Amino acid sequence: MAKSVYLETSIITHRWWETRRGDFEVVVSELVHLECAVGDPEAASRRAGILEGIETLDITPLAESLADEILRGASLPVSARADALHIAIAASQGVEYLMTWNVTHIANAECRPLVERACRTAGYEPPVLCTPDELLGEEEGDV
Repeated sequence: MAKSVYLETSIITHRWWETRRGDFEVVVSELVHLECAVGDPEAASRRAGILEGIETLDITPLAESLADEILRGASLPVSARADALHIAIAASQGVEYLMTWNVTHIANAECRPLVERACRTAGYEPPVLCTPDELLGEEEGDV
């Protein structure tokens, strides 16, 4: 069975999408749909088209609560609540990876241990927080 990967909003277009997407069970959340709908209407429409057919995880009360725990436990600013909610949705629903270009509050080497501890303290295994480059795998000739 393929490992699951939650795509945070910043990932919708990238080389990973074309080369590794088929190796994973790809999921997004209601939050990703909401964030993708913001901005230029044409770009939002393209993003919505890309998201068609991808499993969408709900924003549950458990995820909302865990997001608050992540904010506190990782000492993140209130402005990072959406970032914490992405992590919480993935963690509370057992997703193995959360892929993002957000290295401010999500795929951040200094925040990561604090986020992981907050998830585990609340009883959830955190997803591996990573950038697409970290999940590209080896290409032929990379040995």
